[in-house]
Amino acid sequence: MAEVAEVMTEVTTEVAESEALATLHRVFGYETFRGEQEAVIEHVVSGGDAVVLMPTGGGKSLCYQIPALVRPGTGVVVSPLIALMQDQVDALRALGVRAGFMNSTQDFDERRTVEAEFLAGELDLIYLAPERLRLESTLDLLKRGKISVFAIDEAHCVSQWGHDFRPDYLSLSLLGERWPDVPRIALTATATHATHREITERLGMPDARHFVASFDRPNIQYRIVPKADPKKQLLAFLEEEHPGDAGIVYCLSRNSVEKTAEFLARNGIAAVPYHAGLDAGTRAAHQARFLREDGLVVCATIAFGMGIDKPDVRFVAHLDLPKSVEGYYQETGRAGRDGLPSTAWMAYGLNDVIQQRKMIQSSEGDEAFRRRASAHLEAMLALCETARCRRAQLLAYFGQDPAAEACGNCDTCLVPPETWDGTVAAQKVLSTVVRLQRERGQKFGAIQIVDILLGRKTAKVIQFDHDQLSVFGIGEELDEGAWRGVIRQMLAQGLLAVEGAYGTLVLTEASGTVLRREREVPLRKEQPKPVTARGSSGSSSGSGRAERKAKAAAAAAEMPSELLPAFEALRAWRAGQAKEQGVPAYVIFHDATLREIAALWPGSVEELGGISGIGEKKLVTYGEGVIGVLASLERPAGPAVAAPEPRRRSDGDPDLHWPETETEPEPEPEDWG
Repeated sequence: MAEVAEVMTEVTTEVAESEALATLHRVFGYETFRGEQEAVIEHVVSGGDAVVLMPTGGGKSLCYQIPALVRPGTGVVVSPLIALMQDQVDALRALGVRAGFMNSTQDFDERRTVEAEFLAGELDLIYLAPERLRLESTLDLLKRGKISVFAIDEAHCVSQWGHDFRPDYLSLSLLGERWPDVPRIALTATATHATHREITERLGMPDARHFVASFDRPNIQYRIVPKADPKKQLLAFLEEEHPGDAGIVYCLSRNSVEKTAEFLARNGIAAVPYHAGLDAGTRAAHQARFLREDGLVVCATIAFGMGIDKPDVRFVAHLDLPKSVEGYYQETGRAGRDGLPSTAWMAYGLNDVIQQRKMIQSSEGDEAFRRRASAHLEAMLALCETARCRRAQLLAYFGQDPAAEACGNCDTCLVPPETWDGTVAAQKVLSTVVRLQRERGQKFGAIQIVDILLGRKTAKVIQFDHDQLSVFGIGEELDEGAWRGVIRQMLAQGLLAVEGAYGTLVLTEASGTVLRREREVPLRKEQPKPVTARGSSGSSSGSGRAERKAKAAAAAAEMPSELLPAFEALRAWRAGQAKEQGVPAYVIFHDATLREIAALWPGSVEELGGISGIGEKKLVTYGEGVIGVLASLERPAGPAVAAPEPRRRSDGDPDLHWPETETEPEPEPEDWG
């Protein structure tokens, strides 16, 4: 009997694999799974629970979408993305998937229609917010229908160790209690070991199989520059490296968001603000513009970008220090979901460190919360101050070993930073703090410390007789920027601390080891100017800007310049289709798919079917239109590129090809807007 059961299990698994692969071909237009996708899908289709950690753009959504399509019933997706559920459903419907959602944005009749479709078995997937699962009416509805799988997206929200804790996620363990025979899959793009463990415990998934993919995003270039005039630095970065590109700029405060958006707009950059202080209509309009328009920049607090499936975000910039490495990784992960070159750029300075320390101290959380927040900040500071490869530092934080010590695509690899022995400089800073506290009973911030070291007789120095201190003027060997860098790095190393609402500097337990010369203090040399990815610091005016924009477009599309007219014509056609249907352009086709179409130049709908990312539904809906666009253009002379040949499966349908180098992302929620 055991042998029979084993054989039956093998047969069931083979059937599941066959159905999953057929669904991948038919619906999504890909030939093979990548990475851990196949193992995850096979496990869930067979009825097992899974916890999945994959980076943004790694194709997490397929891991629950295909099981929902293969298993009998409706897949229930728990997502915190109320504002984006409509776009997610539109993207699935464009693929021929019967998808729906239920949330507070719908009126009574709309909800009743979705409920009826669910009970009639007419939905493949239904999206719900975690708050809705606290309603007994929702649980009763689910009990009356047939459920194929529960997918818990953004599972890190269940963890108080995570960066986006959502109390409503704590009740999701009831899914396993009420539906013990329905497989559950918890997914997240970012989790440390502590968060990973807490996800498993709080969701009640002790027997779940764990799948952890590499967190490396090799197409993203990580760069952190010393903060001088951040808005002007940002403008130069956009004009020189990303003219006309879509991107997100993160700021810490609403006021900073507004001012940055206004500044960019005054300087010819299409930019809009997004933060919780704006009315819901304005936020929705700006979000819709970002999804549907090319080249728009959104300046935002962290409330934006989470859940945005836009694949062609070419940069993510931070004008303020993120609170954690997890938050930084998730925010920067919104760039380059299509696998094309993108930039994660941040301006970072002393005030960022002081501000974050003050926020932790003044928070209303308990001591445990402050300890967690401090640990998160210290890890973020270590990433900013490291002299080693930033990508290696990121991967190590998530418990993964980098393939090499140097990635060759971050600022510390491209221009290795110089280090110097800052022990004497650190002793001078600490001596100044000691003199103020012990001789005068006073505490001051970094500005006053620097003025004393430089021997500046400012009004405040004279007011408090600080020019009479023995340390007055002992630091003239460094300039102001260098001293601010010394203090910033000392704060990052725990050799100084910030105290009180005014951000005064005080000693720590480690300070004494430096003063007693028991510890050396290695410091990074401050970079005089930001490093640019293309090594250019040219003018931002006139024809130079237009030329850079054209070059940037060709580079982003990763194609010869002679194919760019076809790519742009396809983008224009796609924009018209998207406007007509009222959906984001990427719902029609991603840029990576248009790039491949332009490169292969198929001459018929049948040949078009051989291009990755074009499933049956899209081939039928858009095939003639795409071929019509190409037919209206003159194919450029040059080496002929063979059009894709559709192969046939045994059932006579086209077998679509997905080259191993393809990095086309799947639609995937990130967080709530």
